[in-house]
Amino acid sequence: MKKTILRFGLYGAITIWTLFLISLYLLDNLSFATQEVLGYAAMIISLGFVYFGIKHFRDKENEGKVSFKNALKIGILISLITAFAFGVLDTIYSQILNPEFMTEYYDTVVEGLRNTLPPDEFEKRLTEINAEKEMFSNPLIAFAFMSMMVLVIGFIISLISALILQRK
Repeated sequence: MKKTILRFGLYGAITIWTLFLISLYLLDNLSFATQEVLGYAAMIISLGFVYFGIKHFRDKENEGKVSFKNALKIGILISLITAFAFGVLDTIYSQILNPEFMTEYYDTVVEGLRNTLPPDEFEKRLTEINAEKEMFSNPLIAFAFMSMMVLVIGFIISLISALILQRK
């Protein structure tokens, strides 16, 4: 089971890094909203290895059987490797490769809100956004948040995959 988890976790990690690098170098002129959608798509694609990892374990290593509990455990552990890889990648990007990213992102969000919200709501939301920006300037918090986001999506994919692939 450990070999399967490591193998498919690394596949997920390599996939998310590759898709990130492709978007970084080929799609960097897109809007933040489009980049965000592509980021979520990259997470889902890379977490597709959860399904394939559980299926591989069931069919190739465990004589065609896997309990829901073991399938879920395998899926979560594969997701954890992918989530850790994404957290590291995001931290490297936002702290070393593009330290101005957070400022650019928040400036874009603020400008969008300024154009859509009434002044009193805008001021309230601006206070919240500044608090978020301050919080995310801490690399550990940014790492934890980005990793958790991938892990939550991975948990959902693991749950669905375990339900589909379980066999007694």
